[in-house]
Amino acid sequence: MTTPEQSRPRTTFDPEQMETGAFYRVMNSVVVPRPIAWVCSRSAEGVDNLAPHSFYTVACVDPPIVQFTSVGRKDSLRNVEATGEFTVSLTPEALFEKINATGTDFPAGISEAEAVGVRLEPSDKVSALRVADSPVTLECTLHSTLRLGDSTVVLGRVVHVSVWADAVRDGRPRIEQLRPLARLGGNEWATIGEVREIARIPYRGWAEDPSIGERLRGS
Repeated sequence: MTTPEQSRPRTTFDPEQMETGAFYRVMNSVVVPRPIAWVCSRSAEGVDNLAPHSFYTVACVDPPIVQFTSVGRKDSLRNVEATGEFTVSLTPEALFEKINATGTDFPAGISEAEAVGVRLEPSDKVSALRVADSPVTLECTLHSTLRLGDSTVVLGRVVHVSVWADAVRDGRPRIEQLRPLARLGGNEWATIGEVREIARIPYRGWAEDPSIGERLRGS
């Protein structure tokens, strides 16, 4: 919709005119909030790795596939390529400081979980471990990877999901029990805050009730 009203001034950022790191910080500040994949993987030598990746989302519904992005060749990527398996645990608010600490650039031979005191336990279907104190874990097998510039998108097929029993109601996990953290810009994180619920409007309802559009347009 075009409006004759005066728009607010804007500051522009041109990736062609900026250093990569500077533009990366802009992107991190506007693509928010971002869910966090707490990826647990195991190296070919048997060392467990646990790292938070905030470039994470659902990639496909059928088959169920999730994706996370490794910026550079990090341990998570190398391990998944070597073993073909990983888990994604939800990052609960209660483990805030430990989640942040697992993002430390420990050498490849050090287990982040052991270093910061995160409890791991066996998964149900894959050899990669899961976070015992996370309410949700997705167990994944490697579907494929996609190299894009300095980053690699890892696509994992979800073969199993486990959720704390008391966090499930009416057939699905409930956000008030999960209490996930999200990443914002810089060193900023967020909790779920206020949860609002609204039903999607089918076109039939929109067409039969002109007041819906009038109210949204303010006319």
